[in-house]
Amino acid sequence: MFAYNAGGGLFSTMADVGHKIFSPDTCECALCALTHDNFPGRGQWRDFVESLERECIFLHRDGFLRRRPGRSAPLPAIFLLCDGGPEYRADTDAIGECRDLTALEALIRTQCAA
Repeated sequence: MFAYNAGGGLFSTMADVGHKIFSPDTCECALCALTHDNFPGRGQWRDFVESLERECIFLHRDGFLRRRPGRSAPLPAIFLLCDGGPEYRADTDAIGECRDLTALEALIRTQCAA
């Protein structure tokens, strides 16, 4: 499960696009910055997700909080979906250390290998 530190909905999406176009350094979500262009998801990211042999769920901050009430993990974060519930696998700092999409993909493969 990929939990983004961005709100869902049209207004949040438009604000995020504005950040990426006019002030990319102010993007609040390192996961968003690595995985999305201004409009559609990056082709490399889409191909990577399709290559994973796991179900992938993508949630904005508000959707994550609705789905996991009481969960206090800083976002963005990556969780592995397991029978007992999601297991925390990559935190905000680890995602923030990824300088490009290839580094993020390596992090995911390492932390989510089963």
